[in-house]
This record gives sequence, C-alpha cells and structure tokens, in this order.
Amino acid sequence: MKDLLNYPFDSHAVIRKKKAIKRELLGGKETFQDCRVAILGGSTTSELRDILELFLLKKGLKPSFYESNYNRFFEEAVFENARLDFFNPQYVIIHSGIVNIESYPDFADSQQDVDDKIKKTIEKFEMIWTRLFEKYCCEIIQNNFELPHYRILGNLDAVDHRGRVNYVLDLNKEFALAARKKPFLHINDVHYLSSMLGIKEWFDPSYWYLYKYALSFTAIPLLCYNVASIIGAIIGKSKKLVVVDLDNTLWGGVIGDDGVSGIKLGKDTPQGEAYLEFQNYLKCLKNRGVMLAVCSKNEMVSAQEGLMHPDSVLKIDDFAAVKANWEPKDSGINKIAAELNIGQDSIVFVDDNPAERELVLGNMPGVEVPNIGSDVVRFPEIMDRAGFFETVSLLKDDLHRNEYYNQNVNRLQDEGKFGNHDEYLISLQMTAEIGEFNRTYIERITQLTNKTNQFNLTVKRYMQAEIEETLENPEFIGLYGKLRDKFGDNGLVSVMLGRITDFRNIHIDLWVMSCRVLNREMEFAMFNEFVGKCVKKGINVIYGYYFPSAKNGIVSDIYSRIGFNKVRETETGATVWMFKPTKKHKRITHKIEIKGLFHGNE
Repeated sequence: MKDLLNYPFDSHAVIRKKKAIKRELLGGKETFQDCRVAILGGSTTSELRDILELFLLKKGLKPSFYESNYNRFFEEAVFENARLDFFNPQYVIIHSGIVNIESYPDFADSQQDVDDKIKKTIEKFEMIWTRLFEKYCCEIIQNNFELPHYRILGNLDAVDHRGRVNYVLDLNKEFALAARKKPFLHINDVHYLSSMLGIKEWFDPSYWYLYKYALSFTAIPLLCYNVASIIGAIIGKSKKLVVVDLDNTLWGGVIGDDGVSGIKLGKDTPQGEAYLEFQNYLKCLKNRGVMLAVCSKNEMVSAQEGLMHPDSVLKIDDFAAVKANWEPKDSGINKIAAELNIGQDSIVFVDDNPAERELVLGNMPGVEVPNIGSDVVRFPEIMDRAGFFETVSLLKDDLHRNEYYNQNVNRLQDEGKFGNHDEYLISLQMTAEIGEFNRTYIERITQLTNKTNQFNLTVKRYMQAEIEETLENPEFIGLYGKLRDKFGDNGLVSVMLGRITDFRNIHIDLWVMSCRVLNREMEFAMFNEFVGKCVKKGINVIYGYYFPSAKNGIVSDIYSRIGFNKVRETETGATVWMFKPTKKHKRITHKIEIKGLFHGNE
C-alpha cells in the first residue's frame, strides 16, 4: 500500500486510501524521528496535513501538526500566539497562493505604483519570516505563487507592468532573492509544480468556492510530496549515489550482441538522442555532487567500450565504481556501497529491466528503485520529479564530493602496500585544521550535522539558526575539523559541540564525523583539541553521551577508547560517560599534524 507514495503516483488513490497507507507505515518495523510541523494557511489545509503526514512517515519522520485558523497565517505568525509558542515548531509551512494576493495592479498604475505594491507585499511576508525565525529558530517553507487563473490582457499580461502574470513573476523573483539571503527560508516552488500539472488541473474553482481549498485534490499529493522532499533535504535524507545499468539504460541495445557500432546513442536517431539526453541529465547530477556508479550484467571490456563510444557523454572516469560482471545486481550494489562506504539508503538504482528492479527491491529495501519503465524518453522526467536529489543548498563540499570519493579509492588501493594500519596512516601525511565555529563554514557545519548517521553519537539534528546561536555564546564550545593528506583535501569532515553548565561542567551535545574519514584517527585529533579548549575555559568535567540508532553502532565504544569512565547505561543501550580534562592530557594520536585552533569568532 505504501508503494502508492512512490513517484509517479496516482493522487486520487493516495487520498482515497490514506488511512490504510498510514496504518501500514506505522505498523512496520521502521523507527521514526519526531518532528513538529506548523501549517499556516491562506486556505483550507486539513487534507494537505493528512497527505503530508504520509510522505513524511515514508521518509522516517513522525510529524505532529499545528494548523492555523483559516486564512490567519499572517496574524498567527506575527502577533502573540500562546498556542504556537507552546507547540514550538521546527518547520513552518506558509501555505499561501494567488488567492491571498491582496492587491493587483490597476490599469491606471504607473510602474512605480506597481513596484510599491510589490514592495508592500514582500514587506508583509518579510515580517512573517522574521517574526517566526526570531521566536522559534525554525526552518520556514514558503509557497511561491502559481500563475493567475485568467489573463485580462491576454498574452500582453506577461509583458505589461500592469499584467497579473507579470506581477506574479516579479513577486516570485523577490521571494527567490529573499531565500538567497535567509538560509532558514526555503521556497516550495508552486510556480513550477502548477505549470508541470497544468493550471487547469492545479486549481478547481468549485473546491475553492465550496471548501476554500486553493488547489485541487489532484494537486494536493504533488504539493505535499514536494514539501516532504524539502524537509528531507534539510535533515540530510537526499540521495548521494545513482547506480545505473548499461544496456537499454545508458544506451539502446545490448553491447555484447550489437557491438559498439550497433548501440543506439547520439543524435543520428531519435532513440539515440533520447539516451544522450539521459546521459546529459546524469552528467549534470554528477557535476553538482551526486556520485555515479555502474552495475551491469556485462563483460568489463564491453562496458568500457560502450563508455568510450564517441557520442557517450559519460566516460569511465565519471563513475566512482564500475561493476560489470554476471553476478546478481544486489550483490554488485552491495560491493559498490562497501567500497564507497555509503549506506543503502543513500542509493538510487536505475535499470530498465523490471526483473532486476524487483530483485533489488526485495533484497535491498533501503535502496530507492524508481519504476522508470522501458521508455528512455521518460527516464529524466521520472528521476527528476521523484525528488531523490532535493537540496536546500549547494556548497563547495557538495561540488567536490566525487573528487573526495575518488581520492578514497586511491587511499584504499594504497593501504594494501603497508604491513599494518599504523604505517598506512603515517604514510598519508595527514594535516588537520581544527577551529572554532565561524560563519564561513556555518552551512557546511549544519549540513554535516544533519546528514551524518554512522559517526553520530547523540543522533541530534541542528538547524542552521541553532548552530548560529552558539557562535557568540560563551556557554558553548563548537569545533569544526578539516582534513588533508597526500591524496588531497577531504573538506570539513567533523563537528563537536559542547554545552557548558553550572559547576564548570560541559556536555557533548553533538559529535559527528563524515564516513569518508572513518578509521583515520580524526576523531582523536578532534578530541585532543576539544580537551585543550576545555582546559583554557576551566572546565572541570566533560560528559559524553551515546544514544544508539540503527546506524551508529560503530561508535558505541568511542568514549571508552579515549579514556572516559562510564557513569550509567540504560535498558535501551544509551550510555553516559565522564572525563576530567587536565593540562597534562596526552595526545591520543600523533599521526595527524594539527594546524592549530583558528579563532574565527573571537
């Protein structure tokens, strides 16, 4: 039943069977992360709430909801609101649309008059965003505007400064500019969604006049799917790796039978051009930081020949791993995941063969397997609209992700030359920059906090606003760590955050590290510097916490390995640890040269 939530989905089936889908989702073995979502609506939102809950549950999030009164989104956001204060939302959805635009241009208006109306509208929403953020440090998801339901000026409506179409486009541009300046503000691109579905299908006048729904029942699941994708991206649930088949997926035909000259790829045929476009789509994903890998039932020589086709956009070097053999696909994907040290839930598998898709679905439940069918013309559309690669920011570390993982492959190959792990680590010639939280790295610190699952001791997630609050607060010690070695720069890979309380004690609320530097002793280097900072601040005791999750078992003993004493352990396996820092603290690792604390916020 929950498969009804996979894109492309039947909106009416999702709404009709929403109770059964919810029962199945809650009745499974999944563990959920709680979240608080406030929906401040300019129209009726009850059905939207119910459907959004399904898509969040599917992402492993169990939401509790706050709903504003009808069309009171401004008042409930800006004025005193004890009920919303008590709810204390983590995410606020401003569900407004063109039905909430209070004033359109008049035909007698000058350009300045229109500009003033745009400014007044933006100021109203700026007040909403600022007030919500100041009170709740929440992430805000704001609808932009769909196109008007009619055009008084016909085609001129998009050109003339008094046209409603032109007016809406200008408002959307101002929303986008605001979101660029406010990291906590995320645009739910209703303009694109409504265009994709069609304005006629997006808005149903009868539902508006009868029930005050500003979008049709057909559109509700699509909008909710999009909102859930944004929330998923905020907490790091976007996919990192696309594993693709070759024959009839990256090119038309079977290269083992047809040969390089016989496969369909390039602009000479309609089918070949469609495969070329799909390769271009994948290349764009790779260029923005999504990794690519091949898992194909083929001879390696044939796979390599296909990727050397003169019209192939994708070459062998574009793939972080290539498995071309006759083993089952699930086995190949497992090996790729192990080589790249990446979880199944970060992988999307693309194959035109339904039998192969079914095999991976059955044996690797964490892997996303879109039902792309067999028509390559639809491959990019299905992949793109499924929201697998939703992102709320595009950082330097994202753009270099493929480079980081390629360097790791070289490191693994190099490791085999040494007699033991210590010799290998020394050979890497590692240097670390470990510094205090600063605004230069605030987005990456937040991203790492939310995306890291394996080396994450407290399983806590922090919004960017919460991290920013610690920058100037003397009650917190926050450190970031960057690591370089002879193979290249790993980027910012570790974060620690401690909260100072009475009696000069500090509690480690957050300690995360990227899986790409596991077993490199970076965690020891971070702790060394953390202890040094604690000593300077006169801290008496460091308290560490470990809360078990499905993925962080590898760090369950980290505190015992660095000299903490266990204080207590609960029935669930959560543990509390204690350490007394001193000036005589001995460095745990000597294999990483520390560049020294960078006091970026002092």
